[in-house]
Amino acid sequence: MIEAIGLTKRYGTTLAVDNLSFTVPAGQVTGFLGPNGAGKSTTMRLILGLDAPTSGSVTVNGRPYTQYRRPLLEAGALLEAKAVHGGRSARNHLKWLALSNGISRSRVDHVLGQVGLGGVARRRAGGFSLGMGQRLGIAAALVGDPKVLLFDEPVNGLDPEGVLWIRTLLKSLAAEGRTVFVSSHLMSEMALTADRLIIIGRGRLIAETTIGDLLQGASGNHIRVRSPEAGELARLLTAQGADVIRQDHDTLRITGATSDTIGEIARSNGLTLRELSAHQVSLEERYMELTSGAVDYRADHTDRVPARN
Repeated sequence: MIEAIGLTKRYGTTLAVDNLSFTVPAGQVTGFLGPNGAGKSTTMRLILGLDAPTSGSVTVNGRPYTQYRRPLLEAGALLEAKAVHGGRSARNHLKWLALSNGISRSRVDHVLGQVGLGGVARRRAGGFSLGMGQRLGIAAALVGDPKVLLFDEPVNGLDPEGVLWIRTLLKSLAAEGRTVFVSSHLMSEMALTADRLIIIGRGRLIAETTIGDLLQGASGNHIRVRSPEAGELARLLTAQGADVIRQDHDTLRITGATSDTIGEIARSNGLTLRELSAHQVSLEERYMELTSGAVDYRADHTDRVPARN
């Protein structure tokens, strides 16, 4: 488990992380979301002791990460895929990491195979593609077989097969009871991979919740109904406290009532339904709604470049 309490980090006059508190439990994939400059990378560095907090604290399984004598056995991380000595082979890169923490050489070969780099283990890491570098970084995170794993944009540079592989890997690691903390800008992947989310903006916590609860509370969720008796159905639903918008002569947009309730009211009053469908906003839409006030850089769509003749 990772636990942050009042975590704050200043760089001169810049407040990168602002009194941030959250918990990342074991046995689940927790997505870490936020706009560029929100403080995600700084928070991960604070968790791993690469930077010291200005105030507050963060622990990994109950202790600061810097207090572990063999830290790679407690937590592994992929923060920067290219943070390798380009002249070293993939195997030698992992060997020195293993040696520094008393990890067996057999574990090195195991994780190289696990991430699909067994066939290129003797190649210099400096010649790796971005996707191969990502796989090597994931291998480095796994080499100590740790209980806690942190990944910053792990699917960056991976092809569709690689994206599916990392998605399956993250879920399987969480299913083993590990703590899996993943920072990403890809909402579609988070929707498929994460069980819960921590969303921050300008260094502050915006939401800490499950994906289901987050989407359920979205303002854009509604039920669409088409009926030749739309007017009568609207009257009945309004009387029951639902909010009904008449979109055209036979189509209603309804909030404040479930599909079951709408269907039962229509049935009991002999009304015909030609469509009854629930519309839920996507994770991307909900994320944009929550973070709209925390974006530092926004394109100005009012200025158009004149078309060339």
